[in-house]
Amino acid sequence: MKPKIIFTVTNDLSYDQRMIRICNSLANNGFEVLLVGRVRANSIPLVNKKFQQHRFNLWFENGKLFYLAYNIRLFFFLLNNRFDIIGSIDLDTLLPCYLASRFKRKPCVFDAHEYFTEVPEVVHRPMTKWVWHTLGNWIIPKLKYAYTVSASLQTLFTKMYGVNFQLVRNITKKETKSSVPSLIIQHKPSKENPILLYQGVLNEGRGLESMIRTMQMLPKGELWLAGEGDLSKNLRQLAKDLKVQNRVKFLGYLQPDELKLITLQATIGLNLLENKGLSYYYSLANKTFDYMYAGIPAIHMNFPEYVHINKALEIGVLIEDLAPESLLAAILKLTNDEKYYNKLVENCKLGPTQFNWEIEEKRLIAIYKAALD
Repeated sequence: MKPKIIFTVTNDLSYDQRMIRICNSLANNGFEVLLVGRVRANSIPLVNKKFQQHRFNLWFENGKLFYLAYNIRLFFFLLNNRFDIIGSIDLDTLLPCYLASRFKRKPCVFDAHEYFTEVPEVVHRPMTKWVWHTLGNWIIPKLKYAYTVSASLQTLFTKMYGVNFQLVRNITKKETKSSVPSLIIQHKPSKENPILLYQGVLNEGRGLESMIRTMQMLPKGELWLAGEGDLSKNLRQLAKDLKVQNRVKFLGYLQPDELKLITLQATIGLNLLENKGLSYYYSLANKTFDYMYAGIPAIHMNFPEYVHINKALEIGVLIEDLAPESLLAAILKLTNDEKYYNKLVENCKLGPTQFNWEIEEKRLIAIYKAALD
């Protein structure tokens, strides 16, 4: 019988590229894997994968009652299912995972995808932040195995919790072809009609309002937003108010294979973050590598991880702030200087030799094999 890992997240599984990549890697390397999440009002049916999937139906979509209901449901689910390792993804699933692991005397591995108490949705809510911070301080120092997505967070968490956090960056896995060849979007040359692509949730702190305002100043081109989120409605209204709705395309949620095809059509990738908390400041977003692997130069923030990567291999333009004027200058630098743009494209093509999932996968597998021992 294969050793079984149960991973726990609070999303609906369908669009979580990171967890799909992690679960596939472990399933391909001798583990039985079950990924647990929840159903949302707009969730699509699950697609069969190399690992098992399970979603809870809950009465609440978000807020305190959602977290309470999810954690209680998850705890009893874990008690009633076999596992050899629990993989807790972020603080919002840690309590039931830790308690169930202690009850069954099995290891709990903590995966810190972000600095949870420093995300914009939490950082300015003192009571909420205190609850999650207290929970982390109580449980994480008791764990033996933990990892995170950037070297900056690795250093910070190791010092904060006294646990030796490992580094497993969220890097794209290179594939030879897409399984969704039917999704085609026409792509015009960058000088005629540059396509600016943002992929990710449409939430606070992502610089999306500034980017839409920048479209008023940009003489040509389109902005594609691949994802949905808390700001979906407001951003659509802003595009209408500024009369740029014909140049701002809301693509909605996309399956990973669809997103790969969309990314290949873009001229410039966007990785925009406001410095509203240390989670964003120390982040290393997976879209960084998605753009790189697609050969798309990108605009990134001048934050530590992006500075480090751009020093190793210049793959984009770094900006200090999200003012429309700053965004416009970065866009024009890429679209007006063909020699510079092509240089970055060639650097992106070299990226997979230095940054690839094959390296990160070895670290990931080593962590879970050590947890088994």
